[in-house]
Amino acid sequence: MVRVRYAPARKKKKKRILKQAKGARGARSRLLRTAKETLRRGLYFSYRDRKAKKRNMRRLWIVRINARLKEKGLSYNKFIAGLKKARINLDRKILADLAVNDKAAFDCIADAVMKE
Repeated sequence: MVRVRYAPARKKKKKRILKQAKGARGARSRLLRTAKETLRRGLYFSYRDRKAKKRNMRRLWIVRINARLKEKGLSYNKFIAGLKKARINLDRKILADLAVNDKAAFDCIADAVMKE
């Protein structure tokens, strides 16, 4: 039988891993074992933090809406319940943007909710 050598495949795999770990500091970008650990951790953190980013943005939107509602003397939960009663289908992202950038439009929506 022909002798099988893994050198080309191994070198290609090593190059791919080290290329992915390129921005790491010190041995993390040069040694295969530490580069693998760094990549594994980095990929885990990127996956985890994509989920966390969505949570954090929703929290930020709620804080911005609530801050604007406090000026109007309305609580956040009553505002959201009023939106549903008034059948105003705006999500928190849009409401937060209106609260920050277009206060007149947000006040108009808040007044419509207060009437309900």
